[in-house]
Amino acid sequence: MSDIHPRFRTIDGLSIRYAVSANSKPAALLLSPWPESLYAYDPTWTRLAEHASLIAVDLPGFGHSDLREDLLSPQAMGDFLVRIADAFDLDQPHVVGPDIGTSAALFAAAKAPERFRSIVIGSGGAVSPTELGTPLHEWVHDEDLSPYRALGPKDVVNVAMDAIQGYELPDVVRQDYLAGYQGQRFVEQMAYVRAYPAELRELSKLLPGITTPVQLINGKNDTVVPVSNAEYLHERLPNSRLDVVDAAHFVWEENADEYARIVTNWWQQH
Repeated sequence: MSDIHPRFRTIDGLSIRYAVSANSKPAALLLSPWPESLYAYDPTWTRLAEHASLIAVDLPGFGHSDLREDLLSPQAMGDFLVRIADAFDLDQPHVVGPDIGTSAALFAAAKAPERFRSIVIGSGGAVSPTELGTPLHEWVHDEDLSPYRALGPKDVVNVAMDAIQGYELPDVVRQDYLAGYQGQRFVEQMAYVRAYPAELRELSKLLPGITTPVQLINGKNDTVVPVSNAEYLHERLPNSRLDVVDAAHFVWEENADEYARIVTNWWQQH
């Protein structure tokens, strides 16, 4: 049985799904990876909750939160990240944003440098020009999206879930991931990563000026987002640390113990 109990609230006119762990410790805002949901933190939730008051959210357009087209880019999502923190009255929370949260959290930190205590990111596209593996490279660069429109709504999620190595998804988690995909929702979400070529170019100019402490975590064997992306950020961010973990792409599930250890150690230092 999961310790995560989702609920909904309206932020900027959108129904946003979230879950909380109640305690009085410093707040941490956890962002859903793609194509998963806030249940991605199921294997680390208890450990993380010992060190922070957790608020996990399905980012708008992902998981079970409302989609709005103008938010489907890293820069716009970074702006919305500040709105989420404001909506929950979070004063300088830690942010954990693997995968698509990587670029959004960095844009947020560039625009609002004092807003977040620290950031934990990785496993997300960062290099400009892009250095991405299959299938993300194709999702970003394919000109014809009709093959993706022809897929069953849950096909992509099942393929992604079957790629998770060494971790058996609890049924409640798998069903939650699948339930987030109806109709053409996946194709609509692709707009976010298809903004990478232009937006990562802009982000690269901002990286040297980001002062927020950044912990980078990437799977050593990640063939979707190669570790070169985290190395690229580590070389350019003035206040960053990089840990390469024995895992593939879904490091937060595949090596949850190590992921939680790195995150909580980082929080204790910041």
